[in-house]
Amino acid sequence: MSEDRPAVFVIDDDPSMRRSLDTLLRSVALDVHIFSSTQEFMHAKRPEVPGCLVLDVRLPGMSGLTFQQELAKAGVALPIIFISGHGDVAMTVRAMKAGAAEFLTKPFEDQVLLDAIHAAIERDRARRRDAAGLADLKARYRALTEREREVMQLVVTGRANKQIAAELSLSVVTVKVHRGQVMHKMQARSVVELLRMADRLGLANSD
Repeated sequence: MSEDRPAVFVIDDDPSMRRSLDTLLRSVALDVHIFSSTQEFMHAKRPEVPGCLVLDVRLPGMSGLTFQQELAKAGVALPIIFISGHGDVAMTVRAMKAGAAEFLTKPFEDQVLLDAIHAAIERDRARRRDAAGLADLKARYRALTEREREVMQLVVTGRANKQIAAELSLSVVTVKVHRGQVMHKMQARSVVELLRMADRLGLANSD
């Protein structure tokens, strides 16, 4: 199995619905993981690949909407597609406001579900790319020396080399060396790019 093959997790307490969804999703070559309860899902080992969760709203014990909140608290960021036989507007609004990818009322067309799943997987893929990019950026920032971080902070707040030199009690030549190291280590091709990086790292300010 390809490592990047998307996974779809299904939680539904109705055996016939589970069988039906399993057959449908396997028919389009998705890696399907079926669960009859939220507890079963939480105890299972999940592959670290892009994916989504197809979740029945009405489950015994914890409702799908409550489980959505529990997943958020646990840091599980899988996009959720809710399915319900008794969906109402208030329930749909609540689910979507909490970040659900889609809310489908049974019976729904197979293609409608498949389209929602593919959109949710793309959303998760983009989130994973973004998270990986941020982790890489943080690693580059950690590689800077304390002095280089000070210089970077002043560069992204618009200070010229002379101002930075005065503020840090350094020579302009030394500031230029540190500045060059910052640009090299952060892999920034311009100050504008460095500013964007600082913004993503939560370092940029209007000081």
